[in-house]
Amino acid sequence: MNRNRQMHLQEEAARCLLCLDAPCSQACKKGDPARAIRAIRFGNEGLAGQWFVGCTDKDLVAAENACIHYDRPIRIQELAHSVCGEPVGAVSCGPAESKVPSLAIDFCGIHCENPFFLASSAVCTNYEMVARAFEAGWAGVFYKTICLQEIREVSPRFDAVQQEGQSDFYAFRNMEQLSENPTEVDFDILRRLKHDYPTKVVIASIMGQTEEQWIELAKMAEAAGVDAIELNFSCPQMRLAGMGSDVGQNPESVMFYTAYVKRSVSIPVIPKMTPNITQINQPACAAYFADADAISAINTIKSVTMGNRARVSGHKTISGLSGRAVRPIALRHILEMAKSPMLNGTLGKTLELSGIGGIETWRDALEFIQMGCRNVQVCTAVMQYGYRIIDDLILGLQNYLAERGITHLADIVGEELPNFVRPTDLDRETIVYPKIDPNKCMGCGRCYVSCMDGGHQAIVFDAANRKPRMVGTKCVGCHLCRLVCPAGAIGTTKRIPKKK
Repeated sequence: MNRNRQMHLQEEAARCLLCLDAPCSQACKKGDPARAIRAIRFGNEGLAGQWFVGCTDKDLVAAENACIHYDRPIRIQELAHSVCGEPVGAVSCGPAESKVPSLAIDFCGIHCENPFFLASSAVCTNYEMVARAFEAGWAGVFYKTICLQEIREVSPRFDAVQQEGQSDFYAFRNMEQLSENPTEVDFDILRRLKHDYPTKVVIASIMGQTEEQWIELAKMAEAAGVDAIELNFSCPQMRLAGMGSDVGQNPESVMFYTAYVKRSVSIPVIPKMTPNITQINQPACAAYFADADAISAINTIKSVTMGNRARVSGHKTISGLSGRAVRPIALRHILEMAKSPMLNGTLGKTLELSGIGGIETWRDALEFIQMGCRNVQVCTAVMQYGYRIIDDLILGLQNYLAERGITHLADIVGEELPNFVRPTDLDRETIVYPKIDPNKCMGCGRCYVSCMDGGHQAIVFDAANRKPRMVGTKCVGCHLCRLVCPAGAIGTTKRIPKKK
């Protein structure tokens, strides 16, 4: 699929409201247009056609007419023809029949049916929620953090950063703290979940304020029959001192509290790191010395949003940011831990990793897995789109493994790590020049504008025929032009030595 077509599909699918009991699918006699659009939206455009099979153009017109979008109907016919060809109902445009790879993987010695978990947050605060997630296909849950303190939340406590005219958001700010349920209620919920769903992984997230509280909560969690315990050293908006990221920023506290819990229970212990720190390896190594079994990272990033929605009783404050905008930061922290000789088994024991931060599609999850994570945790995407996104997370990752001929998910864990080096180790003696494809160039001039005002003035723009031209003597190979080109008309040449 060429880049322009893929971008068009994604842009149109991104407009979809992702309705509950979607009217478009109700109006279609055969097929499921809403499911197909969702597949495109979450990175499975190559597999979306299976939900259009059997649809006639008449069905697609009916589906499009039933669309309740506030602006204009989603171009369902166009999407169907793009992924299936014409006529849609005449061909089988679903995936080829083949053996579907298993996504099963072990984490801390615990068997997981797939690597997708709910992150400790508002998406898993009671039995009914988690049960529905398990029924949908999620492998496990890091249940919302349990503490012994009374939790009193503010209202409203959420804000979002989004593009004008779009309903979804790329960054999400929240001031939510820990579970508001009585402690005994939460542990009973965990006990019931493990009893009713024995093949699912149930992990208790806990937070204490003293040594005694950490030990008490850990013992209660083990008594409830959970598979493992996550230690929340990372919540950035606790109203009480000595809790959350106050602890996570102090390696000594991380080591002591982890050690207290490890000596108190026999199940795996997983400290959760805060990103609100310069060197995440410092508390992570402290957890290592305390004999932790794994690390989960990251929690939300301390931030400020300025809109009126950020106000609580007329005031604003610092709170945590999540969503796909934080994914590169999360990956940076994961990379640093995965490359650390202290943590990656070079010097002895390996600390396994659970990745969190901006995971919305299977491709996002893949990045964390290739960086060394054996599972991933999802929160913000579920808050936006619901538990149903598990369908496309599983479908996309299975298809990716099948295309590569890989039968075990564990085989790709950490496979990208060798490609990362320190900035001082990068090749600075060669250059790759960008190359403009005149057949794809639309003549918009974006490359010229960016190079003139943000680059090295290495592009000349002929206004008469609206064609840009590279000036090789000025080009430094930064490739800003390639990144801003909306048509995908700028590629690369071979890497060659720099001129002396």
